[in-house]
Amino acid sequence: MLFFAPLLGIAAYRVELTRAAALSTVTLDYGTFTGYTDTTNGLIYFRGIRYADPPVGDLRWQAPVSPPSSDLGDVDASEFGFACIDATQTNSGATTDEDCLFLNVYVPIATTETDALPVLVFFHGGGFESGRTSEYPPENIVLSSAEPLIFVTVDYRLGQFGFLGGTAVHDNGDLNAGLLDQKAALEWVQEYVDQFSGNPNQVTIWGQSAGAGSVVYHLIGDGGTNTDLFSQAMGDSPPFLYLPNYTDTFVEDLFTQFASLAGCGGQSSDEDTMDCLRSASTKHLATAGSKTLANLTSSLYPFGPVTDDSYIQERPVDAFTNGNFVRVPLLFGSNTDEGANWSAELPNPSANTSSPHATETTVYNFLAGQFNTLTSASFQEAVAQYYPLADYGGSLSLQGQQMYGEMRYICSAVMITGVAYDAWDLTTYQYRWDNPTLGSTHGDELVAFFNETIVFDAADAQLAATMRQYWTSFVTSGTPVSNVTGAIVWPAVDDADGSSRILLHPGNVSIETVSDDLSARCDFWHGLASELYT
Repeated sequence: MLFFAPLLGIAAYRVELTRAAALSTVTLDYGTFTGYTDTTNGLIYFRGIRYADPPVGDLRWQAPVSPPSSDLGDVDASEFGFACIDATQTNSGATTDEDCLFLNVYVPIATTETDALPVLVFFHGGGFESGRTSEYPPENIVLSSAEPLIFVTVDYRLGQFGFLGGTAVHDNGDLNAGLLDQKAALEWVQEYVDQFSGNPNQVTIWGQSAGAGSVVYHLIGDGGTNTDLFSQAMGDSPPFLYLPNYTDTFVEDLFTQFASLAGCGGQSSDEDTMDCLRSASTKHLATAGSKTLANLTSSLYPFGPVTDDSYIQERPVDAFTNGNFVRVPLLFGSNTDEGANWSAELPNPSANTSSPHATETTVYNFLAGQFNTLTSASFQEAVAQYYPLADYGGSLSLQGQQMYGEMRYICSAVMITGVAYDAWDLTTYQYRWDNPTLGSTHGDELVAFFNETIVFDAADAQLAATMRQYWTSFVTSGTPVSNVTGAIVWPAVDDADGSSRILLHPGNVSIETVSDDLSARCDFWHGLASELYT
């Protein structure tokens, strides 16, 4: 069935508009939502659908109450809801608020009530401290798919609102609230997406950066128990993050500093501290989080997931090695220059490898700022055996970025796809984005999916079109294929090292193997998993 209006004949177009008019208003058991029908793009936009109660007051640092507990009546779902507050903000803003648990559903205009379309759920990146769904428009994803699909994007709590750790939170609330928001959104999809003509039995989850990390955590969540929330998973640049336990000194110190800056330090008990935080104004909490980050001058994203002995019981390297993850088809990959530019963002010159007085100790400080438990001895071993400075022309920045890019992102994609195939006989696909014109740094591949109005050169236009069909066909069929002229067959991984993987290079999309040198470096980092808390 052709699924967007510009390809339909006039008579059929009128029929499809009639169908769309009915579908553009959807009644759920807690409200009736009317979306925006765009006959030019051929999409129905349901934006700002509340999937949980506002996580404010007593619901701060608690699992979301989902679906909403009160009837919302008739809701205009044509505009985005509030995005969640970034960790660096000092208050809510014109478009951000604590009341931010909204999702968006994008439906092809020709969809009928009896269709049961595959569903793609996307989690944005931003280091678990920033990001919003409005930055990820649906047009390129939905309209480029050879078969129709439904696209869902989710806002979730960030920074100190979503990922405050520590014993006080554990004993008086719920840890990893932002991940629990995402899980609640997936449960919402299971409950309600059929009302939007989606198939709850054919749901693929996808994310980039922290969103890809979220996908990893949902794969290993609840000890890897398959609760049928999704049937496939994709991740662009999945990070194996520093994942401390909620009782670790780093996490407890972060909580203590935040609580003090919020005016809640010195309470007689953890319960009193949490009561104080739940009574504080949004401005106090936002400002306290922002000041906490400002004090951590060597760390990029200190607020993030922790092992909580509940949803996240095991760290990713162990979980994948032990088979404690949801066994579904996987598509993961990374970019060539994942580690570039990160160190230059740090205000502490002793951890900024671009500093004119940088030494190899600066490189260590940069890495230790992100992996708090990395020892100097392990760093020296990595340099001596795998990353000698001479290999980078004496450039400390290049040395540091290669180490960071591989230990956090590149080796994660290698391991996920390789281990899932080799040890657990799953169908997996791996890619590498390598683009000299659009860039190969972290996040550069997103231009192919979400920058719908950008004008590419011919080679990049072909690459973007090919990639969109690879990703969307995986969603609709389980196999990444493309009918774009010149597109090649993307083979599944067939080796423990994550080979074969597809090279996404403008004018030269080809198949490559993961080199022995990269495999050795990845084995080194994953061998340090217990030290790095990955």
